[in-house]
Amino acid sequence: MSQARRKERRAARVERRSQRAKDRRTLWEDAGNLPNLLTFLRILMIPAVLVFLERGGPRDCIYAALVYAAAAITDLLDGYLARRRGLVSVLGKFLDPLADKLIVAAVLVWLVSMGRMPAWAVVLLLSREITITALRSIASSEGLVISAGSGGKLKTALQMVGIICLIVGYPYPCHLGLYDFGVVDYVHVGRMLVYLSLIFSLTSAAEYLQMFARAIEAKNEGTPEAPAG
Repeated sequence: MSQARRKERRAARVERRSQRAKDRRTLWEDAGNLPNLLTFLRILMIPAVLVFLERGGPRDCIYAALVYAAAAITDLLDGYLARRRGLVSVLGKFLDPLADKLIVAAVLVWLVSMGRMPAWAVVLLLSREITITALRSIASSEGLVISAGSGGKLKTALQMVGIICLIVGYPYPCHLGLYDFGVVDYVHVGRMLVYLSLIFSLTSAAEYLQMFARAIEAKNEGTPEAPAG
C-alpha cells in the first residue's frame, strides 16, 4: 500500500471520528432544549399516572387525571415551542410521537385491568397506531410525505377527553351552565368518547392507507408530486 493511500485512509478515519463526535454533541444539545425536556417530562409522567390508578381511590383517580391532562398540555406546548423557536430536531421528531403512544398505550392497558375498558377496543386502537406508524416509516424511507387528515385530529381529541373521563372513573354531579345533568358516571362517558374515537381512528386509517397507495402508485409511474390529502 502506498504512503499516499495510507494517508487517505488515516484522514478518512479521523473524519469519521470527528463526525461521530459532532453527532454526539448535537444529540446532547437537542436533548437539552426545552421542547425535548418537556417530552422527557411527559414520559416520566407515565408511572405517576399508573401509580395513582393502582391506588384506585376517587381522589387518587382525580390526581391521575390531572397528571394525564398535564401530559396532554405538554404535548401541545412542546410542539408549539419547537416551531416557534426553531428547535425542531431529529430527536424531537422521534421522541414526541413515541411519548404520546407510550402514555396512551400504558393507560389504556391499565384501564382494561381495572375493568373500565374492554380489551377488544384497546387492541383495535393500538393495532391502528402500530399499523399507521409502520406505514409512515415506509413512506418516509420512500421520500413520501402524507399529511394527516382531519379525522385523525378529531380522533386524538376524542381519545384524550375520553381517557381522562375513564381515569376519573367514578360518578360525580355534572353541571354545564344552567343545565344540571345530575350524577354522571364518567366511565360510561369515557367509553362512549373512546368508542367514537375508535370509529374516527379506523376511518382515518383507511384514508391514510388510500393516500399511501396512491402515493406509491404515483411514484412508480414517475409523477413529480405524490398526492396527499
